[in-house]
Amino acid sequence: MNQYVYNKYSQQSKATIGADFVTKELQIDDKLVTLQIWNTAGQERFQSLGPAFYRGADCCVLEYDVNVQKSFETLNNWHEEFLKQMYPDDPHAFPFILLGNKIDLDGGGSSRVSEKKAREWCASMGGIPCFETSAKEDCNIDEAFLCDAKTALEEEHEHEHYFQGISETVSEAEQRGGCAC
Repeated sequence: MNQYVYNKYSQQSKATIGADFVTKELQIDDKLVTLQIWNTAGQERFQSLGPAFYRGADCCVLEYDVNVQKSFETLNNWHEEFLKQMYPDDPHAFPFILLGNKIDLDGGGSSRVSEKKAREWCASMGGIPCFETSAKEDCNIDEAFLCDAKTALEEEHEHEHYFQGISETVSEAEQRGGCAC
C-alpha cells in the first residue's frame, strides 16, 4: 500500500493491528477513481473484525509471500473467509486479485512458490488475475492496483442497473447550495 500510494518502502514495517487504509486517486479512461485500499490484519485474533471492513468492497486483493509456502497454503482459507463474511450476491463472480510479493529476495531465485503454481491456483478459482510483485523494488505494484481498479469498475458497471430508478436531476435546493434532505 505504501509503495503504491506514497512511493515509499520501509524495512521496518509493522504488523497490522486491526486494519489500516489509504486512498489514492487515479484516472481510468475518462473517469476519476478514488481507491480506498484496506489492509486487514492477518493474525487470527483480528479475524472477527473482518466483516466490518469487507462490506462494501468492490474487489479483494489476496497476498502471499512467494518465499513462504504456508502463506500460499492459507489462500483458500482467506478466500473462503472473505466470501463468507462479505455476503456478495454472486460469490463466484466477486472479483479477486492475487499478489505474490517479495520476489526481490535472492533475485527471485529462492521462491518456494512458483509462479506456475500460483497461476494454476488462480485458474482453479475462476481466472483470478495474478501478479508477482516486489514492494521493495516497486515491481508490478502499479500494474496490480490498476488491474484491481479496472476490475472494480467493471463490477460497478455490471451493477449500474440497481441505480436506474434514481433521478439524476439536481434539485433547486442543491442548485442554490442548500440541502435537499
